[in-house]
Amino acid sequence: MPKSLPIPEITSSKTGQPPKWALLERQLIAIINESSLEFADRYTNSDNTLIWRDEWSGFDGSDDPYEGFMNFTLHYILGGDERLDKRHREIWDAITWQWTQYGQIVDEFDEAYDWMHHGEALLGFYWFALANPDVLKDRQRTKNFAALYNGENSKADNWDPVRKLIKAPINGSGGAHYVHTLEDWGPNRQILEEYLPPFEDITGQDPYQKRTPWHDDVIYKEIISKINAHMGRGDVPVNLTATGLMAHAFMYDHDEKYKEWIFDYLGAWEERTQRNGGIIPDNIGLDGEIGTHNEGKWWGGYYGWRWPHGTPTILEPLTVACANAVLLSNGDMKHLDLVRSQIDMLWEMRIEEDGAIKLPNRHFDAGWRDYRIQRAIDPIIVWNISMDEEDAKRIERGWHPSNEEISTEGYVLGSARPQHTAAWYSFIRGYMPDYPERILKNNLDAVNFQIERFRRADWDPYTMDHYRESMSIHDWQILQPAILEALVHLTLGGPMPAYHGGHLHVAVRYFDADKRRPGLPEDVAALVSKVTDTIVELTLVNTSTQAPRSLVIQAGSFGEHEIVSACELGGEELVVKGKHLVVNLPPQGTISLVLKVKRFANVPTYEGPWSPEQTSVSIPTTIKGRTFG
Repeated sequence: MPKSLPIPEITSSKTGQPPKWALLERQLIAIINESSLEFADRYTNSDNTLIWRDEWSGFDGSDDPYEGFMNFTLHYILGGDERLDKRHREIWDAITWQWTQYGQIVDEFDEAYDWMHHGEALLGFYWFALANPDVLKDRQRTKNFAALYNGENSKADNWDPVRKLIKAPINGSGGAHYVHTLEDWGPNRQILEEYLPPFEDITGQDPYQKRTPWHDDVIYKEIISKINAHMGRGDVPVNLTATGLMAHAFMYDHDEKYKEWIFDYLGAWEERTQRNGGIIPDNIGLDGEIGTHNEGKWWGGYYGWRWPHGTPTILEPLTVACANAVLLSNGDMKHLDLVRSQIDMLWEMRIEEDGAIKLPNRHFDAGWRDYRIQRAIDPIIVWNISMDEEDAKRIERGWHPSNEEISTEGYVLGSARPQHTAAWYSFIRGYMPDYPERILKNNLDAVNFQIERFRRADWDPYTMDHYRESMSIHDWQILQPAILEALVHLTLGGPMPAYHGGHLHVAVRYFDADKRRPGLPEDVAALVSKVTDTIVELTLVNTSTQAPRSLVIQAGSFGEHEIVSACELGGEELVVKGKHLVVNLPPQGTISLVLKVKRFANVPTYEGPWSPEQTSVSIPTTIKGRTFG
């Protein structure tokens, strides 16, 4: 160990044959390393731009190429090949340039789109900071992006500081996008065919039908006209995902203005919900009133209670915003009350149908409809933040974790979208002891499937017809092999982030103590088997028969928690009272630890265990451009 590391240490006292899960974990890390680099080489030009069309219109799509490669850096953070982080950064820059040429990105940020898609595009950007917070470009881009939404960039008129609202559902570096054109929605028409009508009074269309003929030019023009009349202006709940960007900015340098923006914005939505009788309204007028541009209705807004997805695009932004507020308030759980209230409100309207308890998914003019089984992921994210047994009850009512299974059909898109959050919850609560081996085998099978698929001749980027349909914008997501759910669940002890812009809220993360880089050291496997409000139980294994390994455990993704003490099973308790602990593993060494933790004891930060020595920024954090006039 480097002697300059003033962190408490503990050394494994046991050696032996590595368990099966540890070998599977290292196998998964290795295959993702090699296949991801091969995938990147196959689908990018020599300058890292993507092999694709020479033109692209509309305001959809810039998020998708970012999503296809974003897991590269997350894999590096877990312990993957450092070349993946480097390659991801190069590809990120190239995508930003390429979609700027297409006309969709302006000043490195999407000119006009919604926060479900902004959030997707930013996930990988957030992970850059976890990989290395000492990158001037990332820091300055973060400040520039945040300035689009807190009023500092006067050219981007997105934010009303008086009414605490984002002025339009479609927003970005171009400001609030009030007027929608036929060109704006052109590339979306194909996929939107698969959804119900966005309005209940479209000529000749049943409001409850499951498909809408967006290909019909007459209907298409009518839809765009109604979007401009009723959906184009004012605030919507999906905009709460912007709190992720502000939290990201805060964790770089702890500027209070970003934290206060989150509290103000979430507080505004809490007030609107109270004003609406306890149901969060899905459209707020530019005057701050509910339903101003939508005939006074609190439902029917863009990505609201009715269209296109219903409840998931209400609850997910709420979980993201509430989790961010807890994180930046040092664990004040009152900030979860808004999302809890909506989960409870839906539960109160439950029905029993076909032997299952179902909750309403959409609100129409005639009331609540489209009853479905409750999504487990939303209350699980809440519980993962609070570790409160009352939140566990919210998850388990109407469903018992002992009944959860691992899907054999998951990962058909090869994306970072959570597939097995409920199964992980079952494991961490003690109901599925064989989960580690099962999920690792599942992910290994999925990665091998992806490799076989992207190598096929019909997926050759030079012979594929990229113009065959607008959905080819998803090709990189469909094919990418960096499937990380098993590694996040098992090594970090938490769920995958909320896909549309959530942060990585987990029990622990790791650093290679010898190489001074993020992630598990070579040959080391980790398994977090229990997480409560006071303890984390985990096992670390060195699978090498020759080399000792040393690593640093950090409490929380952002060092927000404190390790009070650590104890090897059967050993003496080591007082830590800090966010880091060094663990030394001899060849084939194994250690099972019980960490006593104090959650949300520290201000969250991207700085790692060696700051400021390793991560201090030695050059100005802002480069000022010229002013012409």
